Amino acid sequence: MKTITTPVTFHLNPESNQRLAGLCGEYNFNLKQVEERLGVKISHRGHLFCIDGRFDAVKQAETVLQALYRDTETDPALTAEKVHLAISQIPYDKEAGEPEAEDIVIRVRKTIIQGRNPNQRSYLRNIMTHDLTFGIGPAGTGKTYLAVACAVQALADNEVDRIILVRPAIEAGERLGFLPGDIGQKVDPYLRPLYDALY
Repeated sequence: MKTITTPVTFHLNPESNQRLAGLCGEYNFNLKQVEERLGVKISHRGHLFCIDGRFDAVKQAETVLQALYRDTETDPALTAEKVHLAISQIPYDKEAGEPEAEDIVIRVRKTIIQGRNPNQRSYLRNIMTHDLTFGIGPAGTGKTYLAVACAVQALADNEVDRIILVRPAIEAGERLGFLPGDIGQKVDPYLRPLYDALY
């Protein structure tokens, strides 16, 4: 059975050759990364882009390229890590029949916290509906912050009696070594992101 493809054409504004070069990357490396990850074919003439592939993948690729082009306004040189992060921010393909992730609102002190993208909303929904949730992904995507916010709300709503912050003292194959200080001083830097999210 032949896969139905849907080409989409769009124009990047405002036009800037420097930003366009940053978006494409050296030898179109950034575009190739998007093509490989999303299974699409990207072609362009100047600022006019055409993406061909499955409908959902084409829309995702367009979203990624538009977001990356906006990023080039402040930093024209896009790194491979930034491209990877932008691709990882798009929503994953849901299983058939899986409902849309609703907006879960977390109220802590005088602040309201909610997911900023579909992946964060899905992550919050999983935390709220499962006893154990693993959050895996690049640094800086809000995994720790959202998990601690959910814990603080559960504590405030008397759903739990306490919050326990844990990090294994020694992971597999890891040695803390003989640096000065007790175990608390050695482990504290690993828990700092959790402390920061609490306040």
